[in-house]
Amino acid sequence: MHPLTSYQPPDFDTAPFADSPAAQLVPAPADGIAPEQFHATSNFPEYVKLDGYGWVLAPESRMDAVLVVDQGQLRVVEPRNLSKDDQVVVGRSENGEQGIFVHADGFVQPEESEDKFTFRSRGTRETPFSRSYDDLYAILRYDRDHGHIVWVLGPAVSFDKDSRESMQGLIEAGYCHGLMAGNALATHDLEASRFGTGLGQDIYNQQLVPLGHYNHLDVINAVRASGSIGAYISQTGVADGIIYACEKKGVPYVLAGSIRDDGPLPGVAGNAYEAQDKMRSHARRATTVIAMATQLHSIAFGNMTPSYKINPDGSVRPVFYFIVDMSEFSADKLANRGSAQAQAILTNAQDFIVNLWNNLRK
Repeated sequence: MHPLTSYQPPDFDTAPFADSPAAQLVPAPADGIAPEQFHATSNFPEYVKLDGYGWVLAPESRMDAVLVVDQGQLRVVEPRNLSKDDQVVVGRSENGEQGIFVHADGFVQPEESEDKFTFRSRGTRETPFSRSYDDLYAILRYDRDHGHIVWVLGPAVSFDKDSRESMQGLIEAGYCHGLMAGNALATHDLEASRFGTGLGQDIYNQQLVPLGHYNHLDVINAVRASGSIGAYISQTGVADGIIYACEKKGVPYVLAGSIRDDGPLPGVAGNAYEAQDKMRSHARRATTVIAMATQLHSIAFGNMTPSYKINPDGSVRPVFYFIVDMSEFSADKLANRGSAQAQAILTNAQDFIVNLWNNLRK
């Protein structure tokens, strides 16, 4: 079964598109400065009408960037990365009147019911997720070979024996092409490898071990002494876990630092903009994203991720974004920040990841 939703492009031969003017371009007045009335992008497909080229689809789009035109091509650029005299698209109308069209309905499917009143029209913890899981299995099987699957993980995934082993299995089976996390996930995953604990608590029986609160600090110290995470894994013979699987399979991972980090581990990007740039390189390639048990990283990466991708043959496919959390709050917050295409699966990290692996390993 092909899991991808078909894309319906606009009909530019109809009104108001047929009579739309070409979009106005204004040079950036200085490096890192956009001209007044610049058009800020969403993560929906965006078209710009260019003189001599007609309506052109941006190769990607993401929240709060600008569109730069270069020889009939569109580039999506963060304002801080603009260069003086870049030709920036300006205009605040998005319905075609100013040569700019934001196509929010390209992947909308016919509604099962057109009733004006229905129960349970919004996803909550009471929502059944059987269909969501089946869709996700199909998407991941397809994108393992045809896409770029990115995981955005919080440390809770490493605090349970079964969830940690399941995530390792998914990585080793090819269901992860990039991992985004913070210092904590890597630290506690390596702590589990060495001590069998997460923040000093046994990851199987959840019992506190004597002086266990030192365990993750001892791991950070040892990794820093080794010089890198990879060197530490090699020197100590670590042979299990999430980070071990990434190193073993050559899966890149980005660890973004925060104010409260212990250590941190070598390789953690302490500069927020450096971390952002590293994460964007995966967001731009992503075809499926699963963000789990990390509210801030989920929202941040969601805002970086386009809702579509242009295939080499010119066709357009959706980018799937799943957010997994115990609470509706994280999913609502992500949607309210612009990533409206994000689909929530409301459950705990252990149940989700174990269920996923038990089905995909077959």
